[in-house]
Amino acid sequence: MSGDSHSRGQKRKLDQQDGRELLSTGATLSRLNGDSDPDSTKNTTDSPAATQGVSDDGAEWTTVDRSSKRHKKGVHQNYPQITHAPNARLQSFVKLPDLQNLILYLLADGSGPQWISVRHKKDIERVVCLMVPGLEADMFNANINLDPTQDTLANPALQQTEAATEDTPPAKKTKISISPDDYYPVKLVSPKLPAPLQPFAEMFPHIWPVKTPGDFNRMHSPLQALLTSPLPKGKDEKKTKGPKPPREGAKWQNQRTPITDFLATREEMLDNGYAIHPAYLRTDAERAAEKARRHKHCQSEEDGWINLPDISSLDEAIVPSDEIEQGSILQGRNVLTVDCEMISTSEERFALARVSFIDWDGNVVLDELVKPPGTVTDYLTQYSGITKEMMEPVTQTLAELQAKLKDVLTPRTILLGHSLDSDLRALRIAFPFIVDTTLIYPHPKGPPQKSSLKWLTQKYLSRGIQNRGPQGHDSVEDAKACLDLVKQKCEKGKTWGTSEATSESIFKRLSRVGVDEEDKDEGGMLDEQQEEQAKTGRTGAVVDWGDPKRGFGAAATCTVSCESDADVVAGIQTVLSGPQTTEEANTPGQHIPIGGCDFVWARLRELEALRGWWTRTTSADAAARLANTLADNNASEGQGISASALADAVTRTTASVKAIYDSLPPKTAFIVYSGGGDPTEMRRLQSMHQQHKRDFQTMKWDELPIKWTDVEEQELKKAALKARSGIAFVVCK
Repeated sequence: MSGDSHSRGQKRKLDQQDGRELLSTGATLSRLNGDSDPDSTKNTTDSPAATQGVSDDGAEWTTVDRSSKRHKKGVHQNYPQITHAPNARLQSFVKLPDLQNLILYLLADGSGPQWISVRHKKDIERVVCLMVPGLEADMFNANINLDPTQDTLANPALQQTEAATEDTPPAKKTKISISPDDYYPVKLVSPKLPAPLQPFAEMFPHIWPVKTPGDFNRMHSPLQALLTSPLPKGKDEKKTKGPKPPREGAKWQNQRTPITDFLATREEMLDNGYAIHPAYLRTDAERAAEKARRHKHCQSEEDGWINLPDISSLDEAIVPSDEIEQGSILQGRNVLTVDCEMISTSEERFALARVSFIDWDGNVVLDELVKPPGTVTDYLTQYSGITKEMMEPVTQTLAELQAKLKDVLTPRTILLGHSLDSDLRALRIAFPFIVDTTLIYPHPKGPPQKSSLKWLTQKYLSRGIQNRGPQGHDSVEDAKACLDLVKQKCEKGKTWGTSEATSESIFKRLSRVGVDEEDKDEGGMLDEQQEEQAKTGRTGAVVDWGDPKRGFGAAATCTVSCESDADVVAGIQTVLSGPQTTEEANTPGQHIPIGGCDFVWARLRELEALRGWWTRTTSADAAARLANTLADNNASEGQGISASALADAVTRTTASVKAIYDSLPPKTAFIVYSGGGDPTEMRRLQSMHQQHKRDFQTMKWDELPIKWTDVEEQELKKAALKARSGIAFVVCK
């Protein structure tokens, strides 16, 4: 037994055979892994826990004390780490919801991530998540020239040609390689990075390719993907096909809302192809611009369009308060729901054939057929429900119908409809007060996609429509379904039918998290900060340009409004440090909790604005400053941003990230992500597609200024894929 004790780990014998030293198992594995650091090479001869001696036969031996492995790991004995597990087997790209789940895992009730290794999670005290739009994997690949001595951006194809002519052997390449088809992270090595990006290698071990949610022709919001958490599904939910009824949850409370709160804004009407009524136009310049726009889209008086009602200001529709019943949903307004059915003629691809109006009580106010211009080429019965027999005796023209509607559509009327822009285009009417169910029940994937009326009716009203088969649709049936959807929205509240009904802000979810029992001391007590956390849960902050309170920061504990990236850096430092005393916390205008926030989301935007990815600024001063920055670039059309300007912007952005990293308290998880790739080409093609669809409603194919074919469709698919390709960096300081 004494001879076996050496193999059981009590003693290890180092024999000298052929002049070679037999290493311990740990040291051998360490050397195979290429670890030459004495501290990381667990060689028993160098370990302080080992004792050396000489056996009876003169050979050296070492006794290893393993009692330390039996000691309970204390909080202060092991520092938390977030690293890529070398043995991990990734099955797909990391996505933004995976970053969100990592945050929830570190601070709340998220599940353990499979794509990254987290050690000593409970010792991580805070999480800072920084969004930096404008960063791309190609920058780290050095496919984009960031040499400030150059005047123009380098052509990636030219770089590849130059690289092919170099005499440097492949084994001595000094650039990292990030493949767009590989979803594994790439180790950051400072000498292989462009100079402006080398500080990233000092902060982060890897660069992660990250996919932003989306589909084949668009990208979903990267902010919503990270800052909005889905509500947990009920255990009794059945997996059935088709739309499932919405989950109201135990905490859902109806908020009765007047219908006037759902009126489409002028911006929403413009984005969805509506003709803007003159009542919205206040200046001669606005009227001239809208007249030109309507003429371009064949929506002018010369094209048979009229403006109803005949008012010059929106104030003429205001109902005196003494005429409004208290708590009334209608607010003294007359609500009508409209639906139209179309057929094809020799002059128009889609011409009005039937229109139906119903009131708030579901009574039919008007249901009439209209004789279209030209010869009917297709009654589209399977969709419209219109037959030849129905249309033969019809003599009423569209102009005569418009004359009738002057008495029906008054200044106090609100029109409801599904994709109401199509109905008003068929009627050739510009109307100012509309409620569109495609806007108040937005598509889960966001605009420009819209949910069908049939889908919404099945999901929210639990009834089927448009099931008449070859008999086609019934405009009265569709109008009643639309009316019931609006009534339900008014009873439930503004968030009903939106993503907020099936999800919640990540800040709300964090606020419900208390202190675990394991965090208490030996006497079962909590310190002052933990007692506050037990009452309020985890605290969160948003540090962003503009007014964060109006967006995703509405549910955060505190927000910081910024007008520059320097403001963002300072704001993060402020919300992390926080007031140290109750007196400081009670300072007017100060809402930062004592000791700072547990979770901080922030965004740097100067690089995004410089590259033209950010099309809207939230501050006049910021807009002017950024415009001057762009003007100083002296970028000529077709060449893009000068290399020196891009290098300077990347250098400043990297310096901001480094400043944030340096200011982080110990044991803080730091996540930096881009939110996506270059969206400019995707936006251009999407705009073309929308214009094509609008023109297609009123023009013949050979007259279309923009023709959308499979070539453009494939280009959009490729551009959307590029826009969804982002990067991320994760570390625990």
